[in-house]
Amino acid sequence: MKNKILVTGGAGFIGSHIVDELLKMKKDVIVLDDLSGGFKRNINPKAHFIQGSITNQNLVKLIFKQNKIEYVYHLAAYAAEGLSHFIKKFNYENNLIGSINLINASVNNHVKCFVFTSSIAVYGKNQLPMTENLLPCPEDSYGIAKLAVEKELEITKRMFGLNYIIFRPHNVYGERQNIGDKYRNVIGIFMNQIMQGKPLTIFGTGKQSRAFTYIEDISPIISKSVFLKKAYNQIFNLGADKPYSVNTLARIVSKTMGVPLKIRYLEPRNEVLHAYSSHNKVKKVFGYKPKYDLEYGIAQMSAWAQKVGCQKSKNFNNIEILKLLPKIWREVTG
Repeated sequence: MKNKILVTGGAGFIGSHIVDELLKMKKDVIVLDDLSGGFKRNINPKAHFIQGSITNQNLVKLIFKQNKIEYVYHLAAYAAEGLSHFIKKFNYENNLIGSINLINASVNNHVKCFVFTSSIAVYGKNQLPMTENLLPCPEDSYGIAKLAVEKELEITKRMFGLNYIIFRPHNVYGERQNIGDKYRNVIGIFMNQIMQGKPLTIFGTGKQSRAFTYIEDISPIISKSVFLKKAYNQIFNLGADKPYSVNTLARIVSKTMGVPLKIRYLEPRNEVLHAYSSHNKVKKVFGYKPKYDLEYGIAQMSAWAQKVGCQKSKNFNNIEILKLLPKIWREVTG
């Protein structure tokens, strides 16, 4: 039986780029995705696609039973930090329990290395720039779930010998992002609003800052990681170095797409105001050197988004807590 690589979330934004990179390396790739946030059009036809959820324990077991899975790249998640406060059960079932199903199967089937895309959200409000040796202190349920999976991988390595690599990417954007998701991915939200002739919505003052990361700067690093043994059983921040305010981001996106800047400021939400990290560790181990600045990445994504066209934004139908839910998230949008 030929060794294979399993990529969960491989129809999604980051996952589909990882699949492409692995296929360039002539690897045999299986994609597992339930298409809740991804699209069939994102899946490389050279990969074997299985539609299903990581929360389906029997399906996960069957995939490992029928295939000799050598490496797992786990990118399936619902990555809406702010919304996760209001969908706690959904968050933990998808982002934590689903991950445990994969970890269990990886141990039982002798996987060589498990790559997990965590998040800068595990840091919460912390010292800047955030470094891997800081004590994580997540501010939302999404970050808590990600941190729990990190800790599970650490104890699973100690107990059962499963090697892992954890990446904490942040604010990633680029082609294939789901621009119709109004709860996450601010650049995609901005582009979708512009194409619909709407003002850009910003929570609070817009002075909050992030270091926005172009997908082509991180997908090669994640994809080749399992072939670099010195990266095993370590955690790496991964992304752009330079932070920008959301106001500045709005100006750049509007300028790139050739429209006047129009902003609709909303009531502030509960969020970390400033979040960006140090990448000294990933630079040392991988020789990581980001190539693309924000203007270039936004230009590339903008060209793609305008070809795809604006996307209808759907309301999340399983809100569990309505108290303090931002008004914009209650609105029915087109």
